[in-house]
This record gives sequence, structure tokens and C-alpha cells, in this order.
Amino acid sequence: MASKEVIREATHADSWYSASQSQLNNQLDGWLATVKTPVKCIAALTRCTHYATPLGNLPIDRETTAELHKTGHFEWMSQSVDEDEHSLEMHLPYIYKMLSKTFGANPTIFPPLTPILIGNTSIPTETTLGRLLAPYLADPTTAFVISSDFAHWGLRFSYTLYRSPGSPQTSLTKSSPAPRNPAIHESTRAVDFECIGACESGSHMAWLEALEETGNTVCGRHPIGVVMAGVEQVRKRGGGGREVGCFKFVRYERSGEVVRVGESSVSYASAFAVM
Repeated sequence: MASKEVIREATHADSWYSASQSQLNNQLDGWLATVKTPVKCIAALTRCTHYATPLGNLPIDRETTAELHKTGHFEWMSQSVDEDEHSLEMHLPYIYKMLSKTFGANPTIFPPLTPILIGNTSIPTETTLGRLLAPYLADPTTAFVISSDFAHWGLRFSYTLYRSPGSPQTSLTKSSPAPRNPAIHESTRAVDFECIGACESGSHMAWLEALEETGNTVCGRHPIGVVMAGVEQVRKRGGGGREVGCFKFVRYERSGEVVRVGESSVSYASAFAVM
């Protein structure tokens, strides 16, 4: 007897992105038309059999999720946690669209997804998870998608790091005057690019050290660290040279350019890596 389907609903549709199939399809066509190179996408444990999108349902790789769960290092998400988490869902329309371009309109033949939600982990845990995921990273038929913003700057994020040349870094307070040399947004950009450089180095430790030094509020710091640790394991096992699996950043944006302490911004960056 076939197992019962359990579908994760697209709970953020019609708020974070369009719930209209035709509108979403047209938007994705427009945005993806500006991308010069295609990116093969597969997302990264859930009990669901499918993830819903307004475009159609995406199948989940139940075999791989079971394999990972058996290691003892992964837990099952409850459906409420699964549906509350937006970081996975925001990628799903793009994934569906790209898979449909390659495999056609029938989602039953799409490569299945293995969603993994990684929380606030320790360095040893990142290393362990990286080791467990290394075989999948080394598999040329598998792609990883990591969801993260970069700096969340502002009093409401409890992160107001400021750097000025020749001065020690400091955290601005509500009463701090607006600095000009450099402006806050220029300081934030420099901090972000220090972390971006560490990420592009391919060194898991360099990434961790940059985050420790800056305190940068990169919300996906741990999944990024897990993948970097996994790539290092692939290299150690003879899976390529030093540059294999290193991230290359292709775009950096911010929600706004902060000038005064009372303002806030979120940074966004896009990168890819090839094994």
C-alpha cells in the first residue's frame, strides 16, 4: 500500500511572494531572464512527502532524509516548525521553475529535495554535519542551496558595530551622533565584505574567525559553515584542489543605506560554488 502523502502548505505565498500561479510564473520568467548563467538547484529534514508552491508540488527525497536521520545527528521537524520557517520556502518557486525548465511540466519526475533546517550550532557540530554531508557534496548529481542574509544592522537587531580607519571598532548607541568618516552604511559594507572574503577563502576556520571578530549577524552563518566544513572534507579525501568548492560572490545589496543610528538595514549577498 502506498504511503499517505503529507504536503507542506505554501504558508508564505500571497505575503512574501505572489500566490497567483500565472503572476508568479511571469515574475520568475522575468527575473530568471536576467541571470546570465543557470544554477542547478536542490534544497537541503522534514516528515513531509511534498513541499507546495503556487506553481505545483515539489517531491521530497524520503530515502535521503531517512539516511540522515539514522546517523543520530538530525531531528525531525514538526509540521508547524516546517511551515513557520520562511528561509526554505523562499527558494521553492525558483527551484520549481528551474526544474521545470530542465525536466518539463511533470513534477513527479523532478529530482527530489532534501530540506535541512540548521539552527544555532557549535563549531564541532558544524564539522560533524559537514563530514556527514561530504558524500552528498561530492556527488555530481546533487546540488546544495543555502539560505542566508548578511548583516542585520540597527538597534532593533542589537547590532550596531561601527569601524573607522585608525580607531578601534565600537558599537554605537541610541545617543551616538551620526558618524561621517565613514558613514554607517560604508562601515557595514566593509564588515560584510570582510566576511565575504573569508567565505570565498574556502577555509571554515577563516569564516568562523571573521564572524567572531565582527560579530556579524549573518543569519545563515551555521548552514554556510556546515557546507564549508563539508567541502573541506571532500578536499581531504582527494576530491580536488584548494579552490574546489570555494564560494564566489556575484551580487551584494542592502535594504537601505544607514546614515543615523536609529535607522536599520539588512544586507543580501548571492554566491555559488562548484565542486
